[in-house]
Amino acid sequence: MSELLTKLGIDWKLLVAQIINFLVLLFVLYKFAYRPLLAMLEKRTKKIEQGLKDAELSHKQLEESEKRQAEVLHKARLEAKDIVEKAREQAEKGRSEIVAESKTQSDKLISDARAQIEQEKQKMFSEIKSEIGGLVVAATEKIIDEKLSSEKDKNLIEKVIK
Repeated sequence: MSELLTKLGIDWKLLVAQIINFLVLLFVLYKFAYRPLLAMLEKRTKKIEQGLKDAELSHKQLEESEKRQAEVLHKARLEAKDIVEKAREQAEKGRSEIVAESKTQSDKLISDARAQIEQEKQKMFSEIKSEIGGLVVAATEKIIDEKLSSEKDKNLIEKVIK
């Protein structure tokens, strides 16, 4: 075999030395370059996977947050609508109470005014009656030229008034 290698131009000592050098170089590269490179790649892979998991978790949390926000917004809208409706009902109730109170007050004012007018009317009639009675007595005295008795006076006043 040595002859065959020699004919091919290969020195077996040199070949063994080159194989040993190659293996030493392979060992050194494996120990100091390949293993740290693999460790770095593994670390980076884990970091990327963790980033993807975190991104997915953030996405889920964002969706949940959006759902909660939508629910809160929906509840707030319903509450606002309810509050507006209650306020509208209270305003309507207050308005009808005010209208009823105003009507009651106006009716009272009208009835008071009518009663006062009636009192004034009665007072005026009584004043007119006494005034007419006095005028009739005065006219009668002038006509008869004598003073009538109080009984005749009353009878005459009643006749005139009737």
